[in-house]
Amino acid sequence: MSKNQKNSCDVMLMQQRIDEGILLAQRRLLNKGLHDDLSFIVCLDGQVLEVPASEISQF
Repeated sequence: MSKNQKNSCDVMLMQQRIDEGILLAQRRLLNKGLHDDLSFIVCLDGQVLEVPASEISQF
């Protein structure tokens, strides 16, 4: 395996770990919102909306 291929594999693995960490943080935040009956402020299609945690089904 060349050095470039190894670096590419390392970058892909690091990106995968970052993505998994982001999803875990999102799930934890949503679970806290569901537990505490909170709502989230989100920007969707250029509009700022308040969305109850119970209405969020996916990220």
